[in-house]
Amino acid sequence: MDSRQAILSRIRTSLKVSGDDAERAATVASRLVERPLGIIPKRGQLPAEERLALFIAMAEKYNATTERMSSCATLPAAVAGYLKQRNLPAAIRIGADARLANLPWHATSALEIKHGASDGNDLVAVSHAFGGIAETGTLCLLSGPDNPVTLNFLPDHHIVVVQATDIVGDMESLWANLRAAQGDTMPRTVNMITGPSRSADIEQTLLLGAHGPRALHIVIVGENEGRLT
Repeated sequence: MDSRQAILSRIRTSLKVSGDDAERAATVASRLVERPLGIIPKRGQLPAEERLALFIAMAEKYNATTERMSSCATLPAAVAGYLKQRNLPAAIRIGADARLANLPWHATSALEIKHGASDGNDLVAVSHAFGGIAETGTLCLLSGPDNPVTLNFLPDHHIVVVQATDIVGDMESLWANLRAAQGDTMPRTVNMITGPSRSADIEQTLLLGAHGPRALHIVIVGENEGRLT
């Protein structure tokens, strides 16, 4: 018996079940097909603009900063302003996401644009989020060449762009949108990010940047005029 089978055997023993339990297997298969909804908190089920305000309030509660703009066309100038305000080098890294790559970055001539996954030597990355969850101020980012997962964890500063219409009230709604968009082909990882990385493991002293970016800046584009989901 290899180590994997040994671990699974101990789990089955603790649960007092066997590996060929037909009833449990049928229950799992049924849940995968029917996808029953979990408990949906009422707090996130608000009118569109109130839902967006809740997302901003919760994101800032967890040490993120936020900014709103009417269209992505002004994002290059906003990113340049973010770097200047924090005395950071005029260089960012982005993936292959066309919503970012096709922006007029050349308008800010001093800004160096690097493409692809981070090697750990980037101070600032810019990503595009699949959506947001108002209830907790959480961003959802999908792995892949469009938005490499390394951009979520390696740079010190992470600037994330999210469309206002993609901000939903709760996690169940976000998963429903993801299934509708991706079908049966899910990304390798789905990363839920709430605020910058932080830990209080040592003497309960809060430390930002413990396991990832120490600063998260969220850029919300457009107005949230979508229906409640």
